[in-house]
Amino acid sequence: MCYGATCPTCSKKSWRGCGNHIPSALSGVPQDRWCTCTPPVVVDGKAYPPAAKLEIPGLSWLTSLLGGGKDGRNDGGDTKAPNEVSFASSEGVREIYGSGGSGYDKTEFYDLFTVYGRRTMFSTLNKEDLLYTGFRSARRDSLRGAQSLHDYAFDCVTHHLFEPYGSDSLRDPTHEEIMKQVTFDDSLQIDRLIAYYNPTLHRMIGGFLRLFAKPRETPLADDFVISTSEKTGAAQFTLLNRMQDKAHGLDHMDMAAECADHMAAGIDTTGDALCFLMWEISQPRSFHVQRRLQAELRRSAGLPFDKLPYLDAVVNEGLRCFPAIPMSLPRYVPAGGRTIDGYFLPEKTIVSCQAYSTHRMDESVFPQPDRFSPERWLEEKGELDRKRLFFAFASGGRGCIGKHLALAEMKILLRDVYSSFTTIPDQSMTEGDMQMSDLLISSQPKGKKCHMRLVPLDTENTSALLEET
Repeated sequence: MCYGATCPTCSKKSWRGCGNHIPSALSGVPQDRWCTCTPPVVVDGKAYPPAAKLEIPGLSWLTSLLGGGKDGRNDGGDTKAPNEVSFASSEGVREIYGSGGSGYDKTEFYDLFTVYGRRTMFSTLNKEDLLYTGFRSARRDSLRGAQSLHDYAFDCVTHHLFEPYGSDSLRDPTHEEIMKQVTFDDSLQIDRLIAYYNPTLHRMIGGFLRLFAKPRETPLADDFVISTSEKTGAAQFTLLNRMQDKAHGLDHMDMAAECADHMAAGIDTTGDALCFLMWEISQPRSFHVQRRLQAELRRSAGLPFDKLPYLDAVVNEGLRCFPAIPMSLPRYVPAGGRTIDGYFLPEKTIVSCQAYSTHRMDESVFPQPDRFSPERWLEEKGELDRKRLFFAFASGGRGCIGKHLALAEMKILLRDVYSSFTTIPDQSMTEGDMQMSDLLISSQPKGKKCHMRLVPLDTENTSALLEET
């Protein structure tokens, strides 16, 4: 049966433009090429058509399907797809990701993130299968004179994974090359994404795609991870030391896969988040934020982070406005079904939340959500609601295991830079260079660069700096 121009749910307007239903990812494909292949999905008593399949491949919809460049927010609130419901509410976050044994297991989407053919803590689908837990330590070592935010993140992560065998990519070009290889994880290749989202299409054109999307070779990174994972004598606080405990029953390749996964997860995310945040507070519209941050840091030299409320507010607002991971984090509804935000969803329905929308949809919690305003985090009113909707590190027992390390990294670098310097955009940069490029898995600047000048605080001419920017 082929769908024509009538919406199969409301029988009134076109499915491609119906005001009550989200347009199909196949909206760019002629309607006579649409056909159904599975029974309709019923959500809260309403029937939604199944995901459409192509009789003849057409690629105009591919960018839409994979999220290329689209704003992650939907003005209609919660989004319904034929087989997935995405929520942007504190109730959705609590129910789906809550740590109280909710039973919302990960979907097969996470198969994309296996490493060396092994499941890691991140890609394990059932949380009861996790082999070890609790690696949440973060030493607060200092950084001076960082030249690259990604090098910095890489060195911090490998320190906590392997010390004393970690990297020194800020000074060693060989280690910097390893960092570059790690940031291009083969599991994120478009070939594998299409294989997951549309197996039928992949069978048709997979061979053609592989001509242009060949897996990236990462010999230096693989050798570094695999050889280092074999070493003994790692510091007690490291992940490697913990995994080498025989009680966990991990073999050498299990440990190597886990370490590689942690490295890939901790480089682009922290580096890109710092990149967007430092760019924002270097703009004339937010220069007052930089000035207030500098004042707090200079008068509070030597104090611990919990005594620096404005630094904490700046980091939180940066992660709210520029979440490093824009993708949804899909889960299956447990057996028997569940009710979320008043909607009953049958078991095995895919449900999810994602940070960009969750941080913007409820303007009673985040007024003027597109405005960068650290001051909102200093207000006592609404504090609990803000924390409930903050989804930069996901939530619950399977939230980001590197959260505390990432926050420490960001605060250390911001403290060390803005205690001594003012940052301004380099004249080679444009606003277009720093648009968030929604790459489904991670967000990066569209121009793939972020050049800023560091001016010593004791020598700067504030008026001249503002004129320059």
